[in-house]
Amino acid sequence: MRPGLSEDLIARVLGAAPKYTLAELEEKFPPRNLPDGAMVTRFAPSPTGYMHLGGLYQALIDSKLAYDTGGVFMLRIEDTDTKREVKDAVQLIIDSLNKFGITYNDMPEYGPYYQSQRKDIYHSVAAELLRTGRAYPCFLTADDMERIRGEQSAAGFATGIYGEFARDRDITPDEIIRRMDNGAVPTIRLYSTGDSARRIFCKDAVRGSIGFPENNEDIVLIKSNDGLPTYHFAHLCDDHFMRTTHVIRGEEWLPSLPLHTQLFRMMGWQPPMYIHTSTIDKIDSETGKQRKLSKRKDPESNVAFFLADGWPTGAVLEYLGNIAASGYEEAKLKGTVKTIWEYAIKPKKIPMSGALFDMKKLEWWAKEYIGAMAVPDLVKSVTDWANEYGDEKQKSQVADQAYLTNVLAIERDNPKRVRKDFITWRQTLEIVEFFFDELFVPNTEYAYNRDVLNAFLDTFNIADDKDTWWNKIVEIANRAGVKNGDVAMNLRVALSGRTNTPDLYSIMQVMGKERVQQRIKVALK
Repeated sequence: MRPGLSEDLIARVLGAAPKYTLAELEEKFPPRNLPDGAMVTRFAPSPTGYMHLGGLYQALIDSKLAYDTGGVFMLRIEDTDTKREVKDAVQLIIDSLNKFGITYNDMPEYGPYYQSQRKDIYHSVAAELLRTGRAYPCFLTADDMERIRGEQSAAGFATGIYGEFARDRDITPDEIIRRMDNGAVPTIRLYSTGDSARRIFCKDAVRGSIGFPENNEDIVLIKSNDGLPTYHFAHLCDDHFMRTTHVIRGEEWLPSLPLHTQLFRMMGWQPPMYIHTSTIDKIDSETGKQRKLSKRKDPESNVAFFLADGWPTGAVLEYLGNIAASGYEEAKLKGTVKTIWEYAIKPKKIPMSGALFDMKKLEWWAKEYIGAMAVPDLVKSVTDWANEYGDEKQKSQVADQAYLTNVLAIERDNPKRVRKDFITWRQTLEIVEFFFDELFVPNTEYAYNRDVLNAFLDTFNIADDKDTWWNKIVEIANRAGVKNGDVAMNLRVALSGRTNTPDLYSIMQVMGKERVQQRIKVALK
C-alpha cells in the first residue's frame, strides 16, 4: 500500500480535521435490527427538476420490496450538485410521493437524509482513504483536464484521468503544501488500482453476473469548489452507513456498476444488491417505433401531468406495478388480489427490456380503478381534484355535494354492472356537465318529435317508479306510431343534448321535476 498523508496535512486538505473515525461511524450507524430477508431500499432523486415517471416507477419498486419483506424504504435527497439544483424541487418530490400514496420511513438515527448535510461523514471516510494512500489531493484545473481530453482523443485513448494522465496521483506532501500555499484548492481523487485489461464481475439481481472491464480511472471523490462529494462517493458512504441492502436504479447506471463494486471492495464493505430497471418507453406516434419517454416530447414523462389532468393516482400505480410485477393483471382479474400492495414484486421478474407505457392501457386501468370505487370516495376524489387543479367551471360542479353525489351514483348500484366510462377526474366532470344548467348545451340540430315531447309532459310524474315511467313511454310510442326507443331518444337528447347517456330514468330522478320539464320545454322551442 502506498504511503498516505499525515493527520495535519489531511486536515488542511479537507479544511478541517475529520469528525469521525471509521470505527465511530460503524458504531453510530450499526446494522439494522430487521427480520431475515428484510430489504432496506432508498429512492434517491436529485432535486434538479420535475418528478419523472421513471422515478415514480423506481420508487414504487423500492417501497414494494421493503413493504413486502418487512424492511425499510428511505427517501434520500442527493443534493450535492448545487449548480443544477432547482428551487422547490425537493418539496415537489415529497408531494408527488405523498399524492401517489408511496410512504417512506426515514429513521432519524440513520440520517440526515440530505447529502448536503452529511459532509462530516464523507470527509471522515475521505480522510481514511487519504491516510491509507487510497486517495490523493489533485490540483488539475478545468483547463488541464480539457487539454488532457484533447490529447487522449487525438491519440485514440479513452478519456479520463488515469495512469500517466493522472498527473498528481503520486504528488509529495511538500508539493501539496506548496500548491495550497499558493492558493490552489485540490479535489480528492481515488487512487485506482484497477486495470481496464482485466474484468470484474458484478451481480445484478435481475440480470445475474455481468463482466465489465475494471475501473482504472482516478475519479473525483470530493469536489474542490464546495467540498461536497460526487455521486459515486456519496453513494458508497450513504448506502453503507444507511445499511441499504438493495439499490434500485435505472439501467443507464449499469456502466457505473464496476466502479461502485470496486469502491465497496476497496473499503472492505458488503455492496448492496443492485437492480437496474429498464427504461420507461412508449410507441412513437410518428415512427411507430418504441423509444424512451422524452422530457422534451412527452408530457406524460412528468408525474405532474397525471395530477393536473386528474388521473387516479392509484390507477397509475396499479399500471406501473403491473409493468414491474409480471402476472399482477392476471391475479387481479381472477380476484385473488385487489391492489398492487397485495401482490409481491419479485426482483427476478422485473423486466430487463424497455417497459412499455401505453396511455390506452392506462385508460383501462383507470376505468377499472374508478369502477371499483365507492360513491363517496369517487365524489371526494373528483372534488379534491377540482378544488386544486380545476377551473371555475369545474369548481362550480362540485359546489353542491349532495347533487354531485346523486349524479355520480347513477348506474353504480349494481356491483356486477358498474359503469366504466370514467377515466380521469377531469373527464368525469366533462361527462356529467349536462346535469348542470350553466354548462348544459341544448342540441339544436336534433329533429325532435313535438308530439312525443308534449305527450310526455302531459303524463310526466317525478314520483313514478321505473316500471310506471316506462309503461307511459310505451303508450306514447303506440299513440304516436313510433318505436319505444324513438321516444326515449327524444327525451335523452332534450335532457342532455347527447344521444348517448347513462340510464334515462335515473337521469330524470337526479335532475328533478322542474329541471326535466324546463329542458323539454327548451327543446320544444
